[in-house]
Amino acid sequence: MDIFKNKKVAIVGEGIEGQSSFKWLKTKGAEVAILDEKQGEDYLKDLDSYDLVLRSPGIKISTLEKFVSREKITSQIKIFFDLCPSEIIGVTGTKGKGTTSSLIYEMLKKQGFDAYLGGNIGVAPFDFLDKLNAQSKVVLELSSFQLIDLKKSPHIAVMLMITSEHLNWHSSIEEYIDAKRNILKGQTEKDFAILNRDYPATNESDIHTSGKVFHVSRERQVAEEGCFVRDGKIWSRIKGQEIEIIDTKDILLPGKHNWENVCAATMAAYLAGVSRENIAFVLKTFKGLEHRLELVATVNGVRYYDDSFSTTPETAIAAIEAFKEPEILILGGSSKNSDFSELGAVISKSKNIKAIIGIGVEWSRIKSEIRNPKSEIPIIEGAKDMFTVVQAAHKLAVPGDVVLLTPACASFGMFKNYKERGEQFKAEVLKLKTS
Repeated sequence: MDIFKNKKVAIVGEGIEGQSSFKWLKTKGAEVAILDEKQGEDYLKDLDSYDLVLRSPGIKISTLEKFVSREKITSQIKIFFDLCPSEIIGVTGTKGKGTTSSLIYEMLKKQGFDAYLGGNIGVAPFDFLDKLNAQSKVVLELSSFQLIDLKKSPHIAVMLMITSEHLNWHSSIEEYIDAKRNILKGQTEKDFAILNRDYPATNESDIHTSGKVFHVSRERQVAEEGCFVRDGKIWSRIKGQEIEIIDTKDILLPGKHNWENVCAATMAAYLAGVSRENIAFVLKTFKGLEHRLELVATVNGVRYYDDSFSTTPETAIAAIEAFKEPEILILGGSSKNSDFSELGAVISKSKNIKAIIGIGVEWSRIKSEIRNPKSEIPIIEGAKDMFTVVQAAHKLAVPGDVVLLTPACASFGMFKNYKERGEQFKAEVLKLKTS
């Protein structure tokens, strides 16, 4: 690993990945500097004096190319793919990649594999690169920012739903989809591609891989090999043989939208060598990721869910539709210039929304889209902190109800970020258990 010894390396961007790259490259004998826009407008002016430039995921290649040749530009993910001795399972998609990656990782661990989880999900791959061997299994959650210049592909590539996203970073929807498809383009006939059948951009990506394709769907039975939902059960079909994996009512993750993540994770884990029994065990016990439809507690028969990660109307709709029980919703926050018309329509037609607690500057816009003159849904407004919000929900709730924090908006104003919003919600809910 002396390929970096005495090399002059610039890391552009001082985030989690940038700091990880700095530490790892220092141990390999490189001369390393972190360059960040906080250092001033001209922080990139000497970029061409470095032997190598590591781009953090949020940094555009076009920004760096004004100062240095493209041949010098790389990234932690690109280097990791070059040096990793293990089988890599890569997961990308607009929504669901964190949940799917985590499910696969838990299934691999349950089977007894030496498994690692990293990438976009918070652990930088350099943090475990030196621990890996040929028998290890690596699961990487990969964003379009990480994939845009990737030339190699994982042994098992999972492509979930693709819809328009990050168009403030990408020049077009075409560039965004093309970046996602890099997860497939370097595959050989020895590799596997798992594609969601229910989304055109993903389903039509099969022509971009040389690997064996498996389809997943929660809407329909797949035509050939793959994993799907039928008659309230998850099924896999391999080499003409159908295997029942689990009844959907036994999956702990709430919501039908999670069934497509379950199908993708099941297929990937099976191809990686996990047994049906261990796949089913994880599906029965995996609670989900923090702040993503996370069950916080059951208090006096009322279930409280933290879905603070929901910062768009689409994710809020998925959360609302995940339950049949009476729901008390906590909606609103700061602006992302979202269109709330569909969310308003879903709320207007819903038969199980019991009350809404509206918060933040965007609540008035959400409220204006709820058009049901016959509706008798109580609406509570004016809460300025999470204590007041949770107390209001607590007073309204009776055994069997669900209290759901799914803001559909960013958090700024009342909270620093979605994590702080979720942490405050959880803290106030847990206080109810002790009161």
